[in-house]
Amino acid sequence: MIDTHCHLFFDELYKDLDNIIKEAKNSGVEFLICPSTNLETAKITLEIAEKYPEVYAAIGVHPHDTSNFDDNIIVELENLLDHPKVVAIGEIGLDYFYDYSPKDRQQFAFREQLRLAKKHKLPVIIHNRDSSEDLMKIFESEADGTLFGQFHCFNGTYEMARRIIELRSFLSFTGNITYKKNEELRKILSRIEPENLLLETDSPFMSPVPFRGKTNQPAYLKITAEKIAEIQGLTFDDIVRSTNFSAYKLFGIGKLPEVSFTYQIGKALYINVTNRCNADCIFCDRKGFASVVGYNLKMPKNMEPPAEVYIKEIGDPKKYSEIVFCGFGEPTIRMDIIKEVAKYVKENGGRTRLNTDGHGNHINKRNILPELQGLIDSVSISLNSADPDQYAKLMRVDKSLFYEMVNFTREAKKYIPEVVVTIVDLKEVDEEKARKFAEEELGVKFRAREYF
Repeated sequence: MIDTHCHLFFDELYKDLDNIIKEAKNSGVEFLICPSTNLETAKITLEIAEKYPEVYAAIGVHPHDTSNFDDNIIVELENLLDHPKVVAIGEIGLDYFYDYSPKDRQQFAFREQLRLAKKHKLPVIIHNRDSSEDLMKIFESEADGTLFGQFHCFNGTYEMARRIIELRSFLSFTGNITYKKNEELRKILSRIEPENLLLETDSPFMSPVPFRGKTNQPAYLKITAEKIAEIQGLTFDDIVRSTNFSAYKLFGIGKLPEVSFTYQIGKALYINVTNRCNADCIFCDRKGFASVVGYNLKMPKNMEPPAEVYIKEIGDPKKYSEIVFCGFGEPTIRMDIIKEVAKYVKENGGRTRLNTDGHGNHINKRNILPELQGLIDSVSISLNSADPDQYAKLMRVDKSLFYEMVNFTREAKKYIPEVVVTIVDLKEVDEEKARKFAEEELGVKFRAREYF
C-alpha cells in the first residue's frame, strides 16, 4: 500500500518515528508521502524524507498558514522543489470552517501554489473544508491540461467528485468512511471507479474505527483500504493494486506494472485481446495509461499473445463467473483468438461474454455472428447514443458505423442468447432516449455505465 497523506512531523508521530515507520511497513505500507503545512514543516518533511527511504515529501502552505503568504514565500517554496524526494506541492487549498486565515489570502496562496505546480510540472495535494465552490472555481480556472492533483479527505458531493475526475485528478478518503454518520460519503465512494482513488490516513488525524479518538498512524491504512474494498464490492488486493497504479501515475512512486494478458475483477476473468481499435472514443483511455483496477492493459500489437497464452492463464474456466473478451481495443479485430479461446472455455464448462463496439462485420468484411454461435453466451455492444450524429462525434467515427452497430445488434439476437447494449452516462447523452431505442427499437437489454 501507499499512504499518500500522512503528516509525520506532528509530535504525536515524530517523537517515535522509527517505530511508526516500522509498524507501517509491517502492516503492508511500502511508501509514504508527507505533505507539509508551511515553510518550517516543509524543511522538517525533507529531513524525514532524507532519513527514511520509504518517505517522500510534498511541499506547500496549508490554508491555515496563509495570512502572511507573499512573493517571498513563493521564492522560498520554489527553492525547495528541486529536492529529489519532492513529488508534489501540498497541502494547499481552502478552509472556511476555521477561517484561521482571511479568505482572500487563502485564495491568493492557493492560486499561486497551483501556478507553481504547473511551472514545475508537479501534482498538487488539496485540502478543502466548507469551501467547495470557491475551491473548484479556482482549480478549474487554472486547470489547462497540465494541472493534476489529489483532493484528499474528500467530503464533497457526487457532482464535485465527478468533475474532479473529469479534470484528471484523484480522490482519497480517510478513516472517516468508517464512521456511522458518513453513510452519504460511502454512497459517493461506491459510485467512483477504483482507478480514480488513492489511499491515505491523514495521520495523526482521522483515525478509523476502532481507533477513532486516538492518534492515527500509517499502520492503520489497511483498515481504510479494507473498508473501501467492501464499499466498492472489490477485494482488498484490487484496491491496493489500483491505488498503487494511481500513485504511480500521479506522483511517480512505485513502478509501472507489467502488461496483463488476463485480469480478474470480482469473480469474472477478462481477456486483454488487443489495444487496436477502429474507433477513438472521447471517453476511452486507450491512448493514455490504459489501466483497469490497477491492471496495465497497454499492450502494443507486437505483444499480443497467441490463444495458448490466454488458455494457460484461464486454466479451469469454471473458477470464474464468466470469461470476458475485452481490453482497450476492439476484440473482433482478432476473431481467430476469440473463437479459439471461447471454444476452449465452452468445452470446459465455462461461460463467455464479448464486449464490442458492434463493428465486427465491418472490420472483418463478413457476417461474423454465425461463427460465434455456441461460443459466446452474452454480447455487450456499445450503443453510446441513440443519435447517429452524436454517436459519430463520441466515437470519432463515420456516421455510417452507427447503422453497422444497429444491424450487428439486430443480427446478434439470432445467434447469441443474451444481447445487451450500453451507454456511458455522459451529461450530453440522453439516457432515456437510448433506453427506449434499445428496448423498443432493437428489442435488447440496456445498461448505462457510469463515466469516471
